[in-house]
Amino acid sequence: MAIVGIDVGSVATKVVIMEGDKIFHNVRPTGWSPRETARRSLDDLMAAARCREEDILYSVGTGYGRVSLPFVSKTVTEISCHARGGVYLVPGTSAIIDIGGQDSKVIKVDPEGKVLDFVMNDRCAAGTGRFLQVMAAALGVDVTDFSVLGEGKPSVHVNSMCAVFAESEVVGLLAAGCSKEEIINGLHDSIARRMAAMAHRLNIGDRVTFTGGVAKNEGLRKALEKALQAEVQAPELCHLTGALGAALIGRERVGRNEKK
Repeated sequence: MAIVGIDVGSVATKVVIMEGDKIFHNVRPTGWSPRETARRSLDDLMAAARCREEDILYSVGTGYGRVSLPFVSKTVTEISCHARGGVYLVPGTSAIIDIGGQDSKVIKVDPEGKVLDFVMNDRCAAGTGRFLQVMAAALGVDVTDFSVLGEGKPSVHVNSMCAVFAESEVVGLLAAGCSKEEIINGLHDSIARRMAAMAHRLNIGDRVTFTGGVAKNEGLRKALEKALQAEVQAPELCHLTGALGAALIGRERVGRNEKK
C-alpha cells in the first residue's frame, strides 16, 4: 500500500509516494493554482509509480498551500514535516535549517524527529529563495550558479538583507569594482549570519541538516558551517524533505491505527 506526502510551497510543489522502502517523487512549479498543481503532480507520480487511487492508504499535505488540498487525509505544518524528514535523511541531526521560497526557519529536534523548539522568519523575504533570485537578477547570473561561482574567492561585506535595499547595494558594489564572485560570497555570509543569529536562540547542537531547495547551494552550506561553527549536511533529497516528512507522518499514523 502507498503513503503520499505533498508539500505545496510558494515556489515549488513536491510530491512523494512511499511504497515500503521505495520512494517515488516529483517536483514542479506551484504556479497560480496550488490545488491544481498538487493534483496534477500526484496523478503524474501515481502513473510513474504504477499506483492506483485505491492503493493509497493515507495522504498528508503540508506547506503554505496545504489548505488547498481537499483530497488529502490530513494536513500538518511544514515545521513538523521538515523535522521528521530531516532526521530520516540524516539520522542523529540535532537541528534543521530550512530556507524556503518565502520564509526561513530553524527547528530544534529530538532523535525521533519531534520538534523541541523553533524560530521562524516569515515577515520579509530576507535570506529566502526569493531573496537569492532577486540578487541573481541584479548580478545577471542564474541563481543555480550561486552554488559554485564564489568558490575560492574573497567575500565583500553586504549590509542590507532587505531585498529592495540589497539590490541597490549590489548594483553599487558592482559599480565600485567588486566582482560578482565577491558579492555572491558576501550575500551567502549575510544569510548565514542571519540564520546563525536565529539558531543561537535555540542552542541547536552541532549536527545541523540543511533542507529545502536552497540547500542545493553549496556555497551557502559552507557559509552556514562557518557561521554556526557546526557540521551542516545537505542531503541529496534536501528539496523533498517536507513532502518526505509528510509521508513519514502518514505512515506512522497508519501504523498506530493498525495496532488498535
